[in-house]
Amino acid sequence: MKDLSRKALCIGQTQFHDQYFDTPEFDLTLRDTWLRKREGCWELKCPTAPLGEQCEAAALCTRYKEITSLADIQLRVQEVIKDRDTETSASLLDERWLSKMNLVCFAEFTTVRRSYRLQQEGVKIDLDQADFDYSVGEVEVIVPEGGDVQSALERIEQAAQKLGLNGDKRIEGKMDVYLKKHHPQHYMKLVSEHIL
Repeated sequence: MKDLSRKALCIGQTQFHDQYFDTPEFDLTLRDTWLRKREGCWELKCPTAPLGEQCEAAALCTRYKEITSLADIQLRVQEVIKDRDTETSASLLDERWLSKMNLVCFAEFTTVRRSYRLQQEGVKIDLDQADFDYSVGEVEVIVPEGGDVQSALERIEQAAQKLGLNGDKRIEGKMDVYLKKHHPQHYMKLVSEHIL
């Protein structure tokens, strides 16, 4: 993504600390469900159903529904790990709910992110440098519930062409590299289930 500053508007730089949680048996991640705490805020990323898009970008894109309400996160986590005794109350706003659901931190790292916006396409580009010696870029379009995913994929494809990126292979994300380096057994389970 060389010469990005000439093609996009820099909208800022941030640093954040992420912690990811799962059961010791990987009940969440083996269902492609990612529970993250970033700077004190909870987020759960859940897979969305494939829509059969026909553009080139579709095969290389990841699509998740992002849940940020702690009560909704707790309910969804209970649904995913329903085979366990996980009765808890959404009123547990402290971190006791993690131990009640047998959730432990399996990944923790800090990232410095520089963000850019392509005005014409309404596309955001994040360039991340993680503290475990890995850098990666992401081209992102956020689609509201019920929004036009096909249009978003086309905008991503146009942005990639404008930036001179070829989309002939999937690039490893931060989590792929982190797990490969720090938790290879977890990584191999996710690869064997075609999650990573």
